[in-house]
Amino acid sequence: MDKREAIGSWLSGPRAAAEQAGVDFGYRGQQLGLPEEGPGSIARPGRRLGALAVDWAMSVLIASQLITQSYTQTTSNWALLVFFAMSVLTVGTIGFTPGKRLFGLRVVDLATGRPNPLRGLLRSALLCIAVPALIWDRDGRGLHDKLARTVEVRI
Repeated sequence: MDKREAIGSWLSGPRAAAEQAGVDFGYRGQQLGLPEEGPGSIARPGRRLGALAVDWAMSVLIASQLITQSYTQTTSNWALLVFFAMSVLTVGTIGFTPGKRLFGLRVVDLATGRPNPLRGLLRSALLCIAVPALIWDRDGRGLHDKLARTVEVRI
């Protein structure tokens, strides 16, 4: 193996090296019984981040204009509270926030395939902590989704 191959395998990560060795990981969501593409498939990271950005921007706008009447240091605390409330109320009842709806995403319970208020509450609380959302499994599900037994899918 020359230097380029060694650097290339290091840059592509352990998954690429394992796949090159013959390990078959399947597609994202296969272990959960979800389709590979289209409606019902696992939401891709770009869409998820876009939806999160829209929801956070809405929360900051609401906090800065309706609660604090300007952007101050406490606005971000209020924005987090608005984000949490919006997430609990919308994800737990209809399965999506305004940002998720805009990007064509929905959060569902793994067992029933429908939104669940208690799972929405747990998922939202863990999402506000932020660290669980940064730890993903091979299907692209964050730790907040795994602990709440939910999955974010395309609609």
